[in-house]
Amino acid sequence: MLNHGRLLGKQSLSNSTQLLYFKTTQATFVEKLSSRVAICSRSFSNSHWVELEKLDKKKDILVTEKVVNPSLWVRIKQEASHYWHGTKLLGLEMKISSRLLTKMTAGYRLTRREQLQFKRTTSDVIRLVPFAAFILIPFAELLLPVALKLFPNLLPSTYESKKDKQSKLDTLRKTRIDVSQMIKEQPSFLHPINITDGQKTMFKRFYKHVRETGEPESREQLLQVARLFTDDTILDNVTRPYLVALAKYINLQPFGTDNMLRYRIRTKMSELKKDDLTIYYEGLGQLSEAELRNACASRGMNIVGVPTSILKDNMSVWLQMRVRDKIPSSLLTMACAFNYGDAKSAKPLYEALCDVLSSIPDELYHEIKVNVIKEDKLSSKQKLVQLQEQNELMKEEAQQDKNSEISVNDDLSLDELDKSTEMKIKNTRKPN
Repeated sequence: MLNHGRLLGKQSLSNSTQLLYFKTTQATFVEKLSSRVAICSRSFSNSHWVELEKLDKKKDILVTEKVVNPSLWVRIKQEASHYWHGTKLLGLEMKISSRLLTKMTAGYRLTRREQLQFKRTTSDVIRLVPFAAFILIPFAELLLPVALKLFPNLLPSTYESKKDKQSKLDTLRKTRIDVSQMIKEQPSFLHPINITDGQKTMFKRFYKHVRETGEPESREQLLQVARLFTDDTILDNVTRPYLVALAKYINLQPFGTDNMLRYRIRTKMSELKKDDLTIYYEGLGQLSEAELRNACASRGMNIVGVPTSILKDNMSVWLQMRVRDKIPSSLLTMACAFNYGDAKSAKPLYEALCDVLSSIPDELYHEIKVNVIKEDKLSSKQKLVQLQEQNELMKEEAQQDKNSEISVNDDLSLDELDKSTEMKIKNTRKPN
């Protein structure tokens, strides 16, 4: 009986010891697991440097280690995978565009999304021509990295990485900020003079009121004055600094003579006009979030950190002013340049338009003044000033064409194109 009691006592003691050992082991396991979770969370918090806690048997040591970069073989495989998927994507785009080409040749009109897809694929196929030379010529592929460094747009868009696209966006944003500051900080090119108190037309009254108060009498007066301008008149009379600034702002390289710059800007503006009318008649709600951001960015609006709802409101205001109010695209683009960096509200676009109109160059002011005021109300002195300015512009253009190896015949009229394009798109699409 006594031995049996001792046996039970030993068994009870053994169970207690096992239970205590299990609890201790469990606590140690939980502590180690928590430590591992903390290590992993700190490891993923920084891509360059991570803090790893290593428990030494003798003492606790906090060790900071540098993340090991991928090996050369891993990077080669990543690049090969990137170009392989880019090739597959290009093949799919060519297949889709072939179907769109068949649809277009059959007489059907392409939607805006289809037009952009077809245009992008056509551009990529054209880029393949110089790219194929590096593949066909022996050992020419060794110079491909150098060529890509000098000409970033050599490869089709399907081969561009996220880093390359972000770099282009950052460069364009920086350029637009610089252009915006340049336009605001050059009063010698912007402010017309000699506004008399006897001017009675709406055009004169607007400038007099703006010069005195800094704002128009009403928004309707602002729109009426803006309609007096045309894209052709603006581009034909602004000075070269404005042409260069406008070209940079709409992502064009500002090389060539004034005539060449005007022609390239007109071509870009005509594309924007067609796109404005297409979006208006198809409906703004048809755009996806990515398409909305691309459309706003192509018109010079700030899209960095701006919510989609505000971008949609800004685009709606642009279409309202462009299609319904008949405001020239060049004026709206300049207004966006004045307003760049403050795209969180749609109202400043009207205020920026007023700033643009109140700071036009002297040549443009006198040209518009001649077109607005009747000939019998113009003095001989005013006609002489306007004619002398036009003569100076013609001499500068002739000298530039003489020194240039490439001659451009700038006979494209944005105003005539605007009317014909609107009628053509209006007959095939219905507004909202």
